[in-house]
Amino acid sequence: MIAAALALTASVLYGAGDFLAGMAARRTSLPAVIAVSQFVGLGLALVAAPLLGASQVSAADIGWGAFAGVTNLAGCFLLFGALARGSMSVVAPITAVCAIALPVFAGWVLGEQIAMLRLVGIGLALVAVVLIGLEGPDGEDPTTARRATSPTILLMALGAGIAIAAFYICLQRTSPSAGLWPLAVTRAVSGAAVAVLWLLALRRGRLSVPPARVMLLALASGSLDLAANAFYLLAVRQGELGIVATLTSLYPASTVLLAWLVLGEPIRRIQAAGLGTAAAAVLLITGG
Repeated sequence: MIAAALALTASVLYGAGDFLAGMAARRTSLPAVIAVSQFVGLGLALVAAPLLGASQVSAADIGWGAFAGVTNLAGCFLLFGALARGSMSVVAPITAVCAIALPVFAGWVLGEQIAMLRLVGIGLALVAVVLIGLEGPDGEDPTTARRATSPTILLMALGAGIAIAAFYICLQRTSPSAGLWPLAVTRAVSGAAVAVLWLLALRRGRLSVPPARVMLLALASGSLDLAANAFYLLAVRQGELGIVATLTSLYPASTVLLAWLVLGEPIRRIQAAGLGTAAAAVLLITGG
């Protein structure tokens, strides 16, 4: 139950962070949003890691953390870009399907045995994220709807889901004795890559400083994302990869709810059914 609670907390934080990142990316350049969110995450990770302590950090922990940084950055670019160009209620669930299916398969390869009731819950979770993003908001402009479901946006969302799944798997391979240091390595790698991109943009004269309000959105997004990473890491060290990744990947629910509360994007009946299905999936997984 502790692992499930940690995973669900990570899910809520991921969804909120993605929502804020999408809001910021609609108002300024995507590289600027990613740079700010990555650097604030690195700063928080460097502060938190020594405080929580670590008995031993192996070379394997550093390696998995570094690879997680690569997949994290790829996922950020693809997901934030898709959220900025398309409908949040379409993009987020597509990424979640991959983020559920691939870790479950990886857990099976690693020898995890999942009870039948929980397998049913995982199946419902897959159905839930599809239902949540099956239809766009009522009254949506046809041009916007076509852009939101264009092949480019769909491929970006799919690629983001694969990258997120790889990120989940990489962090799961780190040892509990390493504490939060793998996350610090993850952020250092992604932050270094972003710094290079930032310098290239500066050299080409394409660098722009986001407005203060947008900067705050990016800072909040980066903080929530780092907190979600930490909760996921703690959860996956106490529970099965497939179960924890499934619960964590229900983050589209909070993204859609925030889009409804803040942006006024209506929740259609099919999406409401998806939210209800997600709740049933959580009950089955935690009860199984």
